[in-house]
Amino acid sequence: QVQLVESGGGLVQPGGSLRLSCANSNSARSFSTYTVGWFRQTPGKEREFVAAIRWSGGTTQYDDSVKGRFTISKNSPENTVILQMNSLKPEDAGVYYCATTRTVFSSWRDVGQYYSWGQGTQVTVSS
Repeated sequence: QVQLVESGGGLVQPGGSLRLSCANSNSARSFSTYTVGWFRQTPGKEREFVAAIRWSGGTTQYDDSVKGRFTISKNSPENTVILQMNSLKPEDAGVYYCATTRTVFSSWRDVGQYYSWGQGTQVTVSS
């Protein structure tokens, strides 16, 4: 199975940008049959859906809270999924995780459909 490693988190001021990466460190497997999702979690809250992309075909889905500000994309040569986050708000802060699923489009928001979670990367939005 894939082995995911997130990177790119950090501290940014409101209105700033960050670029998160989700890399598959298992070179023997590819993302080709998966959808890759990004979720975020803050202390005491459930992990919530942010965005997802189907590797084959590039179909995407976003949570309404990030539409128009975040862009999910794939970098095929590097076997990586990118989450470009612009116009960041304090409420975007949290630990961001990526994971894979093979579920249908209508279930992409369901955290229980995902597996092979990475270790997470911290995003802090503060002045």
